[in-house]
Amino acid sequence: MYLKILNKLNRLNLKFKKLHLKFINNSSSLKSFFRSPYRSIKHSSYFNVYDHLFTSYKNKKIIFVEIGVFDGGSLFMWRDFFGPKARIIGIDINPNVKIFEKYGFEILIGNQEDKEFWKEFKNKIGKIDILLDDGGHTYKQQIVTVESVIDNIKDGGIIVVEDTHTSYLKGYGSSKFTFINYVKNLIDRINNRFHQLNKKFLENKFWSIEIFESFVVFRINKKALSVKSFPIKNNGKVLGILENLNKEAQSKNY
Repeated sequence: MYLKILNKLNRLNLKFKKLHLKFINNSSSLKSFFRSPYRSIKHSSYFNVYDHLFTSYKNKKIIFVEIGVFDGGSLFMWRDFFGPKARIIGIDINPNVKIFEKYGFEILIGNQEDKEFWKEFKNKIGKIDILLDDGGHTYKQQIVTVESVIDNIKDGGIIVVEDTHTSYLKGYGSSKFTFINYVKNLIDRINNRFHQLNKKFLENKFWSIEIFESFVVFRINKKALSVKSFPIKNNGKVLGILENLNKEAQSKNY
């Protein structure tokens, strides 16, 4: 009886997954995912995020780096998605993934938690357009990677840290020092750019942070970052509404 119920639940789950995929089947990255000849494991909610973040880079001469090669499926996925002009580089701690070099991919072996590895990476590869961190997902790995690579992203490029839900799970590091807590601190530093706040703790290495389910994205935009915060006025007609509100507030305080 138990096996019959389990088999029925598995069939229902498969039907649900197929139905769910119909809602995202227009996703360009999902199509590339299924065209890959080697295994890759993603979550269904990721593909709309990929399309949103990466579509503007398609068919351009970019350097795309992914941490976490696994069975190689995502290497082929990204080549299919970005097109033949893209230079695809995979990073993994497992030397066996070097087998994918025969397909034209560049494979670097190293530990993303090792700052020395990133120094060697910068010297060998130079500046890159996109870094996708789908590596070990520990908090230290994610933080060291962002801190080590942020200065090596081209203007207009992005760092994408994937599977950030690990910050809410056990087994990836101390709960006091999660990657998401690190990001929250960076959000405070971004807001310290406001002209009335403490400039000692402002963030000036990247322009913005975008948050999606299981993703944190860092955008590099030097032109936007160079704009200093201060109040400005146009030449429009003054109705005195703000002044009257201030007077009312002051009178209530007394």
